[in-house]
Amino acid sequence: MFARWKNGFRTATLVATAVAVATPQLAGAQLFVNDPDFKAATIEGNDPLVGLPVPGATPTEYRAHLLWNLRAGLNVAALQCQFSPYLRAVDNYNGLLAHHAEELAEAYTAMNAYFKRVQGNPAKGQKAFDDYTTITYNNWSTFQAQFGFCQTAASINKEALTRPKGQLHVTAQNRMRELRNSLVPAGDRTLVYNPQQIRMPTLPELRDECFDKKNRLRKKCGGRA
Repeated sequence: MFARWKNGFRTATLVATAVAVATPQLAGAQLFVNDPDFKAATIEGNDPLVGLPVPGATPTEYRAHLLWNLRAGLNVAALQCQFSPYLRAVDNYNGLLAHHAEELAEAYTAMNAYFKRVQGNPAKGQKAFDDYTTITYNNWSTFQAQFGFCQTAASINKEALTRPKGQLHVTAQNRMRELRNSLVPAGDRTLVYNPQQIRMPTLPELRDECFDKKNRLRKKCGGRA
């Protein structure tokens, strides 16, 4: 298992769940010269892009669904993105858990209640919730798009730490689409050739008749001979 349950939250095995401060670490987290454009836009909890379908959910449950998927994505990032100390993936994720603990606990309670209500049985509901959470984690795993995913997750973590307590759902609404889009591999945009920015020198003609007997370029071909 790569994660465990504690106090209602699944947290990375390598991550300490309790931290004293919730201040974002602002060290550089740049993996690209120019960041890929993952087209961030607001999203609601009932959007299929958020995660697994939760039919019949109430508005409160849809918001919990959105938060639970965001937290799962950032948890996976805390595990996968430790290759770069500048991202501070573990520290900032732990800070998020501490800072927004109450709102995340409410999301956990709402999702647990949803599955028990839908299944009509507490035991079946708990099993359905566990399955939902496991699949949700698996849906965040990436390798080919790791750089883009890790940098986006780091940015979201830092923003979330600046939100007042109880406002993590605002970050989820604003950034979930961007985090999902970052699962698609993206290269660095500096590799694109732009003739308006890079002027290539004009090469002289290199035909035999352009050179004199001393192998000097004749004037008619752009030389001085």
